[in-house]
Amino acid sequence: MTAFAPDSLVLNRKLPLWYQVSQSLRASILGRTPDASLRLPTEEQLATHYGVSVLTMRQALKELEAEGLISRHRRRGTFIEPGARRGAPRRLLGSIDAIVAQQSGELTTILGHGPTPVPGELVEYFPDTDQVVTYRRLRCDGESGEPTNWAQNAVRPEIAAGLDVADLERWPMTKVLRDVMGVRISKITDTVEARLADPETADLLKVPLLSPILHYTGVTYDGDGRVVDVARIRYRGDRFSFSVTVDAH
Repeated sequence: MTAFAPDSLVLNRKLPLWYQVSQSLRASILGRTPDASLRLPTEEQLATHYGVSVLTMRQALKELEAEGLISRHRRRGTFIEPGARRGAPRRLLGSIDAIVAQQSGELTTILGHGPTPVPGELVEYFPDTDQVVTYRRLRCDGESGEPTNWAQNAVRPEIAAGLDVADLERWPMTKVLRDVMGVRISKITDTVEARLADPETADLLKVPLLSPILHYTGVTYDGDGRVVDVARIRYRGDRFSFSVTVDAH
């Protein structure tokens, strides 16, 4: 049995620490290997790993417990729920780790990839090139195998040249760009809107044609302000919801 080891995290002092820790730990839980231990390290060990107080760690764990990802037992410890499913609303507070978390923990199949002309609707994001490399992926629930969403990523060619497609079967594009390839991500803009399923989406997600879906567009910028990736993801409307919290302080 392989021990469970959470990913590292660079904290952003502009966002609540408990929230960042919960999202990072959430991504680690959902992206763990099948043989990883279900037992989490102690609160103290996790707090040391993330560089936060035990009280902050406790609040982060409380968030994950409320979502049903973990269970806590006095004197026994904290355990990952083996049958935990992704269905609770996402709380997006501007953290890149939140983006990684919402995309983790599913079975991913690469449908295809290769260079293509920049689609007309993406020209504004890639004004200095006439070609991008497109990656098409289908994601399914890790337990039931049911399709939940499919994604198209348009990646800047010089970035795609160093990208290993096999990494996209294990991790979300955002994590691959940041943690594997070392791209310094400065921001990601998210847009979520209601649309009707087109024939391709209806076929891949096994939903009726013209049924409601959630269409997500995520635009990733590097440290120089250039767009390196535009993700367009179609989510089944009966499996996903998104919520946004605006802090007035």
